[in-house]
Amino acid sequence: MERFSRRYFYVSLLAGLFLQLLPWSGLLLQIKPDFLILVLLFWILRAPHICNIGIAWSAGILMDLITGDLFGQNALAYALTAFLALMYQRRLILFTVLQQSGYVFLLLFVNQLILLLLKLFSGSDYFGWTYFTPSFTGILLWHFVLDSRFSLKTLFRKQ
Repeated sequence: MERFSRRYFYVSLLAGLFLQLLPWSGLLLQIKPDFLILVLLFWILRAPHICNIGIAWSAGILMDLITGDLFGQNALAYALTAFLALMYQRRLILFTVLQQSGYVFLLLFVNQLILLLLKLFSGSDYFGWTYFTPSFTGILLWHFVLDSRFSLKTLFRKQ
């Protein structure tokens, strides 16, 4: 198993949080993927000894505090998504990129579905099917990250 530096984990987590909090507008706001859950899923699948359910829950609580959403909704969605990712983590590593992407798409969709249900239970209106477009753009971004071959072995090698 590859060893990853915690420093790169925290930098990428802050980058995902920063991208999530950028002021998006118009069409970009509707198709913007959840960058933070993408970063969490990447690290859960690559280094589960660094990123776990507790980190995902903490990141969700931080998102709730920063965005002013219902307290705990992102935390619950991130923790359940992280649990589902960790449940099959060892098996997913053996999958091809296409098979991994299919499972990550399901995880992103489940994350969106959990958030939608929590928002509906709290009294929000139904958003329509366009609410799930971030899952599709998220998987396109996932493909870009995996296919770009950023030489992760040299970047994340412990020094």
